[in-house]
Amino acid sequence: MNIALDAMGGDHAPEQIVLGAVEAAKLIRGTITLVGDPQQIANFLPKPAPANIAIHPASQVIEMEESPVEAMRKKRDSSMVVAVDLVKAGTADVVVSAGNTGAAAAASLLGWRQAPGIHRPAIASTFPGRKGQWLLLDAGASPDVDPEHLVEFAQVGRMYSEIMMGRNEAKVHLLNIGEEDSKGNAFAKQAHKLLSRHSWFAGNIEGKDLFRTDVDVVVCDAFVGNIVLKTAEGVAEFIMGSIREQLPTGTLAKLPYLPLRKLMAPLKKKTDYSEYGGSPLLGLNGLTYICHGRSNAKAIKNALLVAAQAVEAGLLDKMKANLVGK
Repeated sequence: MNIALDAMGGDHAPEQIVLGAVEAAKLIRGTITLVGDPQQIANFLPKPAPANIAIHPASQVIEMEESPVEAMRKKRDSSMVVAVDLVKAGTADVVVSAGNTGAAAAASLLGWRQAPGIHRPAIASTFPGRKGQWLLLDAGASPDVDPEHLVEFAQVGRMYSEIMMGRNEAKVHLLNIGEEDSKGNAFAKQAHKLLSRHSWFAGNIEGKDLFRTDVDVVVCDAFVGNIVLKTAEGVAEFIMGSIREQLPTGTLAKLPYLPLRKLMAPLKKKTDYSEYGGSPLLGLNGLTYICHGRSNAKAIKNALLVAAQAVEAGLLDKMKANLVGK
């Protein structure tokens, strides 16, 4: 197994990317190939470096603010594109990147193309729920889609949920402004009509019920999905920050609150994006895990671990086989 890691992508690259790789290398049975500027990467590697870490050179970097289209045209030797090319050549099995999300999706799409029966890729983001984790897709890959594409998102989301999360017979909800079948705009109504043809469709779900209902997979277009993702992230950070602000300063004053800290630890872990690492880009003939732009070493380590699990589980081959047979 070989994981191609975009060492130059992200707000804290290459330092945090390399440090995350070093931590993950201890836990992965395979190679992590750091793609990027060899000298910059070497600056943050311990000496000696872990035996299962390699470096593959790339002379360019796609910046976070760059247009994906322009970046793809001008920077064919960027760390992100080179990482995708390694998978295309069969040298690597999966890509992990904390770089420009649009560019990562575009590079993956151009490099590998869509899987059989799929027209648009989708980012599947993991969220905490009452009874375990659930998936929301699309969380940012394809903002302009047709209702038919939401059926495809549902299909790949169900497969991922079953293969990687152990959700047998995963159910799918459509994110909408109400539970009734007649709710929503023309797009939502048509999507509901198409999804209703499948036994695994569980109907509409409102935003207020996402975190308090037992759900497996929730589908929507990327514009809505990305707003949900960032709103949830902001609310979680606001709540945890507000709690910290209410705690007194000084060692003695904090003593009565130590039990509260223990009680809050599970909540903090559930709402910390770094615990989830990265989100898979599904629906292509290759697999990319897209990480938060401000990922730290912990987030990169966890993204590498989940990417390794996907490779070991044969995720891509299983999904493609199911798509062909659907």
